[in-house]
Amino acid sequence: DLLVQTVVEGKKEIDWKRNAAFATFGCFYLGGVQYAIYVPLFGRLFPNAASFAAKPIREKIKDVKGLTALCGQVFLDQFVHHPLLYFPVFYGTREMVMSKDPDMMRMLRTYRENMKEDLAALWKVWVPSTFINFAFMPMWARIPWVAGTSLLWTCILSAMRGGDVSHGEDLEAPFPTGATFTLVKEGLDDMFACPVDEDAALAHLCISGAGPDRIGHVARMARTIADAGGNVTYSKMIRLGQEHVSLMHVSIPPEKRGELVDKLHNNKDLKSLNIRASPLVRRRTGTYQNAVAGFKIHCVGEDRAGMLAAIAEAIASRNMSIEDVQTEIRRGEQNKRDFVVNAEVVTTTRMDQEDLDSVIAEFKKLKEELNLRVVDIRVHMDN
Repeated sequence: DLLVQTVVEGKKEIDWKRNAAFATFGCFYLGGVQYAIYVPLFGRLFPNAASFAAKPIREKIKDVKGLTALCGQVFLDQFVHHPLLYFPVFYGTREMVMSKDPDMMRMLRTYRENMKEDLAALWKVWVPSTFINFAFMPMWARIPWVAGTSLLWTCILSAMRGGDVSHGEDLEAPFPTGATFTLVKEGLDDMFACPVDEDAALAHLCISGAGPDRIGHVARMARTIADAGGNVTYSKMIRLGQEHVSLMHVSIPPEKRGELVDKLHNNKDLKSLNIRASPLVRRRTGTYQNAVAGFKIHCVGEDRAGMLAAIAEAIASRNMSIEDVQTEIRRGEQNKRDFVVNAEVVTTTRMDQEDLDSVIAEFKKLKEELNLRVVDIRVHMDN
């Protein structure tokens, strides 16, 4: 973790709480629990593992029982031990050490949300390493081999999950504190970038269409735009019932704009979508103020009417502008419908600690009123 923080992330100040979390996990789990699993426990479950590992490769290939035991060891380690014990202990250790107010239920929700990505990364490193370990290493060499692989894996895990938990000591004023509020130090450059404002030399169109869903609609629209010299940046294409709905931003050289519109309107395969092309105009300098702070807001809760309205009203009441908002329905706990909101919001008003604390209080209140399970706000500040 120290290597990742100093070399990969280039931090000037070391996050010692994060480092302590990895040190605690390494000493307790990697050094103690894994030894007990790989040597005494696996030695009893697979008593012939040591003799199989000592055999030449030609004899290994012929040893059906040995190969079966090898696959059994890999399966138990990668598909039982790591998903059900290793990662829960890792997230729990990190929560206890790094969080000011440890919450085990929050920890389990975080692991559940990260599980697919975590296990995919794990298996890319550990499945081949585990096969080599159980197939060729004598019992005494198993832990040294695991330790060598762990050096690489811990660097990956640190880069992926080392900084997910925030705590107040890491956030210098005037940035907010709290486990669901994370400082993004890159500033406003990482916020929503509007191509209409940034690409002044190009013409910009909003292309929209809706009609009976058919396979190939997206491909035909994208190909027509590309062949005419257009470039799709932001887009949303979705099937709603029997209807296909498309909305996209297209930038294109001004002299080719008319050609693109004609091709879209004259394409027989796209007639059913009733395509509309509307020009987009960039904001004029002097008619607006530059943003000095921004928020990336992610909310998840059981679906109910009025959720977007309540969240949008809370944002508007703070005189903040929504630059980008996306919502969706997905299946959540116990197969219930979850409503998900992702919004990028900016303000032209400089905010001190008191202002940011007020924003936090507003969303904590909203979380209770809407019964939201997740409220994650990433704060971006103008440097």
